[in-house]
Amino acid sequence: MAVEQTLIVVKPDGFRRSLTGRILARFEEKGFSIKNLRHYNFTKDKAQEFYSVHKEKPFFNDLVSFISSGPVVACILEGNNAVSTTRLMIGVTKSFEAAPGTIRGDFGLGFTDNIIHASDSPESFIKESRVIFG
Repeated sequence: MAVEQTLIVVKPDGFRRSLTGRILARFEEKGFSIKNLRHYNFTKDKAQEFYSVHKEKPFFNDLVSFISSGPVVACILEGNNAVSTTRLMIGVTKSFEAAPGTIRGDFGLGFTDNIIHASDSPESFIKESRVIFG
């Protein structure tokens, strides 16, 4: 098992619904360590940088608009196989298709408003965490 770091972001819908503590607790219970934690407000420019990989996709503007619509909580997690394990724990992007027991399956309401973001690779973690943690 490889010890890795990854980024999660509790999105504005999760923050508004006061789910941040419950979500972070799941990762701690799994055995991840919280290495950095930040309450953050995305500007439009930072949101565009964060989601730049999706720039040519039709939902890009919706992503930017939603992630910058309110406060988020960003967290760097560390643990065994952090990237792949975290992705399994959060569930598929469309919350209505996510399995019960996953974060999105239990709390998410839609496609953009799906409670949480998690880096999908070690390379994405580096890029995305630099946007938020500088």
